[in-house]
Amino acid sequence: MYPTLFRIGDFEVTNFGALVALGALVGLWMYRRELMRSGLPESGVDAALAGVFGGLLGAKLLWTFEHLDEARFNELFFSRGGMSWFGGFVGGVAAGLAMMRRRGIRVLPGLAAATPALAVGHAIGRVGCLLVGDDYGRPTNLPWGIAFPDGLPPTDIPVHPTQIYEAVMLVPIAWILLRWRGRGVSDRVVLGAYLIMTGVLRFAIEFIRVNERVIGPLTVAHLVSLAVAVVGIALVIGRPASRTA
Repeated sequence: MYPTLFRIGDFEVTNFGALVALGALVGLWMYRRELMRSGLPESGVDAALAGVFGGLLGAKLLWTFEHLDEARFNELFFSRGGMSWFGGFVGGVAAGLAMMRRRGIRVLPGLAAATPALAVGHAIGRVGCLLVGDDYGRPTNLPWGIAFPDGLPPTDIPVHPTQIYEAVMLVPIAWILLRWRGRGVSDRVVLGAYLIMTGVLRFAIEFIRVNERVIGPLTVAHLVSLAVAVVGIALVIGRPASRTA
C-alpha cells in the first residue's frame, strides 16, 4: 500500500487524491467526446465538472457524518481517504442535473453521454482507494487477499481487495456502453443499462465489504444499489431500444 505520492513541506499529496483527479480528467475528456458524438453542446462539460465536485463533496460529507463517533469532524473530513458511494452518487447526480438545467442540456441525452466516462472515472478512483487502504472487504484466505496495516481503518489480516474487484468489472461495463452508443442504442437504454450493471455490481460486492448491516444482511449501499438497478430496469423496458425506432 502506497498512501502518499509525495510531500512538499507539511503538504501531503496522496495517491488517492491523485487517482481521483486522474479519473476526473479522463472522465471529462470522454464526456466531451460523447457530447460531440451526440451533437450536444460542449457546455455540457460544465455539468460534468459540477458533478465531479458535487460527488466528491457528497461522498466525503456523508462518510464523515457516518464516522463522527470515531474522531472530530475536521480530522475525518480532511483525512486522506474515506468516501461514501451513496453520498457521492447523490451529490454528483444532484449537482450535475442542476448544471444541465442551467445550461439547457436535455437530461436524458446528457446523462447517457456521461455513462462511459462515469464508469471509467469510477474505476480509476477505486484504484486510489486500494492505494490508501480504504473501502476494503472482509477477511479472506484467498491468495490475493491484502492486508492494510496503514489503511482506513488499519488491518493486519488479509482482506478482499474489493476496490480492485469493482475497478476490474467497471472496465467492461464502460466498453459495452461505448459500443452501444456507437451503434445507436437509445439514450434511455444506455442510461438504464449503466444503472442496472453498476447497481448489480455494487450490490454483489457489498456482501463481502465491511459495512454496518441495517436490514438483515443488507447495508445502506445494498438498498441504494438495488434502487438504482430498479430505476435502470424501468428505463430499459419503458421505451424502444433504438434511437431510430
